[in-house]
Amino acid sequence: MTSVPEPRQWFALTVKPNHEKAAAQSLECKGWEVFLPLYRARRRWSDRVKELELPLFAGYAFCRFVRPERAGVLATPGVTSVVGFGNRPAAIPEVEIESLRTMAGSGLALSPWPFLRVGERVRIEGGPLAGVEGTLTQVKDAWRVVVSVELLQRSVAAEVDREVVSRVNPAMRGQDGRARSRRPPGSWHAGL
Repeated sequence: MTSVPEPRQWFALTVKPNHEKAAAQSLECKGWEVFLPLYRARRRWSDRVKELELPLFAGYAFCRFVRPERAGVLATPGVTSVVGFGNRPAAIPEVEIESLRTMAGSGLALSPWPFLRVGERVRIEGGPLAGVEGTLTQVKDAWRVVVSVELLQRSVAAEVDREVVSRVNPAMRGQDGRARSRRPPGSWHAGL
């Protein structure tokens, strides 16, 4: 009888403060798939202003591995733990990582955002973030879609045109775990 190999899953790793990039690089050198989303921020010093690339999730990196490889991941310099419950690592749903990857690769200005539990779930129907699901918020005169990583209770926000978002019906979920929007694709008006 042959056993089915355990699939590689995404996990959040806690890393030493300000060591996210070094830990991610070390994990990649060991052959693991790593995702470290970054954003650009300006920092002012007494004599200059500098633009930096900082982790969207300070103190965390994402790594894809099978649970038996946990010891090897934890032996990586800078990695302190795998986020989980008790001694059991908790996998992050693929759809959350996909949404973060889409946002990070969109070229839009991103920023860390406070974790939100309440608010309207939306799906972006057009533009570089088409298909991303998140929570619609308004900051001053700008609309943002906030994508959350439930396990870490952290979020990332991207500014969007309200016209390209549609409300998501949480009762209607596909086999991939994504919610289906109430309106058919292509009807982009934001009748929220």
